[in-house]
Amino acid sequence: MTFPIEHYIFRGVMVNIARKAIFSGAALVLALFFPSGTTSAAPIDSVRVPSFSDPGLRLEKPDLTGIRAIRFLTSDDYPPLDFAMSDGTLMGFNVEIARAVCAELEIACTIQARRFDTLIDSLVAGKGDAVVASIAATPENRARIDFSQPYYQTPARFVARKEAVPSEASRGGLRGKTVGVVGGSAHEAYLKAFFPGAKLKPYADLSALETALRGGEIGIGFADGLTMAVWLNSELSGNCCGFFGGPYCESRYFGEGVGIAVRNDDSQLRRALNWALARLYTKGVYSELYLKYFPIGFY
Repeated sequence: MTFPIEHYIFRGVMVNIARKAIFSGAALVLALFFPSGTTSAAPIDSVRVPSFSDPGLRLEKPDLTGIRAIRFLTSDDYPPLDFAMSDGTLMGFNVEIARAVCAELEIACTIQARRFDTLIDSLVAGKGDAVVASIAATPENRARIDFSQPYYQTPARFVARKEAVPSEASRGGLRGKTVGVVGGSAHEAYLKAFFPGAKLKPYADLSALETALRGGEIGIGFADGLTMAVWLNSELSGNCCGFFGGPYCESRYFGEGVGIAVRNDDSQLRRALNWALARLYTKGVYSELYLKYFPIGFY
């Protein structure tokens, strides 16, 4: 079975619809993402920070001859990954990963925002050197561009009302339970394949699913972990719910992860980015950025 890209958990239609319903601008982003006006995070030991680098692998710093600067491209409409503040300053997890990579490589960088649907064409045309904008590493995209190692995935997660958490996230624990899901999504297909005993209740989009959870229409939902983590940390959730079980990261359903996009012929830059990303993991910089933007982690 194959799934159309609009049902993946990166820049597809399902995510775009949800983000338009939730985020209408940088001011609202801050109000939702940091509702108290602070960046207070959950204790580190309560959040599982992912790592996509082998800590035992000792990569040598690549030859940076010829790389004087990196021109990053991103978008500004996908909070909390990338968005523009009221003064035009670019912020977000993607943006800060790019800045940290530049600092690690000790190379000057620029970051320019463009419309998301123009980013790949702009990269191929040489209007930038790399794209850090949550572009999924699909076969279609890989035919045109290359990617660094992933620096995040968005796994699927179960979300349950606090009074309705099942005994366990297993076939037995969910047998006969009603689980809300976005109709026609990869998440629905996954549940049908691996949790056949659950009673699925489809919703038109993530916004409708979240409303049903908060209102108590359903006790359990299954959706994109990153999007749900932002919702759980916002006032929109009403502190109704929490994650349980998972994470579920099967690439066949939920993609291979997100890396930094480069041109197919720029293997030198790709190697440099991989080295810098690995250093961010080992030095704890990645953990700091992840906890800053995702105080309720999605792993």
